[in-house]
Amino acid sequence: MAKAEKGKIPKNVLKAGIPLAVWLIIILIPVPAGLESNAWHYFALFAATIIAIILEPIPLQAVSLTALAFAAVMRYVEPSPSGSISWALSGFSDKTVWLIFGAYVFALGYKKSGLGRRIALLLVRLLGGNTLGLGYAITLSDLVLGPGTPSNTGRSAGIIFPIVSSIPPIFGSEPGQTSRRIGSYIMWTAFASTAVTSSMFLTALAPNAAALTIVKQITKLEITWTQWFFGFLPVGVILISVLPLLIYLIYRPEIESSKEVPPWAEKELEKMGKVTRKEQVMGALILLAVFLWITGSNKVISLPFLGSEFIDPTTVVLMCIVLMLLTKVVEWEDVVTNKDAWNVLMWFVPMLTLADGLNKVGFLKWLAVFAAQPLAGIPPTFAMLLLVALFFWIHYFFTSLTAHTAAVLPVMLGIGMTIPGIPILPFSLLLLYSLGLMGVITPYATGPAPVYFGSGYIPRNDFWRLGLIFGLFFLIVLLLVGMPWVRSVSQ
Repeated sequence: MAKAEKGKIPKNVLKAGIPLAVWLIIILIPVPAGLESNAWHYFALFAATIIAIILEPIPLQAVSLTALAFAAVMRYVEPSPSGSISWALSGFSDKTVWLIFGAYVFALGYKKSGLGRRIALLLVRLLGGNTLGLGYAITLSDLVLGPGTPSNTGRSAGIIFPIVSSIPPIFGSEPGQTSRRIGSYIMWTAFASTAVTSSMFLTALAPNAAALTIVKQITKLEITWTQWFFGFLPVGVILISVLPLLIYLIYRPEIESSKEVPPWAEKELEKMGKVTRKEQVMGALILLAVFLWITGSNKVISLPFLGSEFIDPTTVVLMCIVLMLLTKVVEWEDVVTNKDAWNVLMWFVPMLTLADGLNKVGFLKWLAVFAAQPLAGIPPTFAMLLLVALFFWIHYFFTSLTAHTAAVLPVMLGIGMTIPGIPILPFSLLLLYSLGLMGVITPYATGPAPVYFGSGYIPRNDFWRLGLIFGLFFLIVLLLVGMPWVRSVSQ
């Protein structure tokens, strides 16, 4: 056996060698015109980091921290030593990071109080005889919350995830060997659903409002809430209708139906007895959080004496965590020992900062302009299709939909306006609708992504593969159904 293995390269060495080879190859390529050398070398580091995250020769946290430290030492983004380290640590002040962290503490509160198990058992009692039925229940839950929750992290990671994460253990499905029993299906359904609802409603995703402002500044067009909704409606209806079924067929759970499960869930509910004080407190805190998420930072809804945007979604999370601690729903020791929360924090923050660096060094704007230049001489409809696709797939370089919106949307709109024959309103709407949908493509593409990835139910390779499959599916439906529809209603 030892002889047969002689000469073989150990897997970890190979996994580490591939990203290093990619980095070296890009470094050796002459710096393209229009880019500074630091921007090109920074891109080489980022590309190697993404490949290392996919292959994982060392833990994700170590990969992202190593890349961030290297970028800081080399001063790729900021020329001064103090500026470089300030940039490297800037991700820890990002609001989305603490929303994600808060989602894990919320999940802990659901678990410790027993409320998550009770809600999960109620869902299982109602729909547990059919796994596909559970998938539709999860999707519709996100759809109902979508119009009034302007943060998909707050909605999916803060409300949906803590509940759905309580369901798989009931079926004996845990992260690891038993994840495919039902947990993987439930988690991917919840994650993919929030990408659709984020595009369906203007008020379902934080960057949507900022994107509207950019469109108005550049094109002078004003898009209303109802115009947004009805423009996406055919695409949204198709995706919401088929998504749980499509996931069921592509990522099929081992448990498809179990008639004995609902009666079992009924007995378990009886064992739990009456709702406890901790459950009542946790339930009240969740209702408070949902209410403040809907009203506190919503430009559409205005409360008497308070107006709109009187509290940030992340502030709501921090406030509720403090109240959970004060009311003993969770203990500080529970928070400190929550490895999943801290692990996500320690790989997502460096990735967020690294993606921000790509924008700061000017690489992303250069890439968008460079890729769009050949489109000048082709038919306008085809040019519009390619620009929307480019806008969608370039999100592989981003860990923030907000950053993507700010960095690339103005460039795409500017390019589109220079191509004769492109209808600007339909083109703008397609770019806006793609923002939520593109959140499905990677484990870092949007706020809820690292939460579902960190749950352990969806293996790393599966997450990347499914992200590509459903990203393609979402984009194809948007272009084939959405493009003709928005052109017809915009005339």
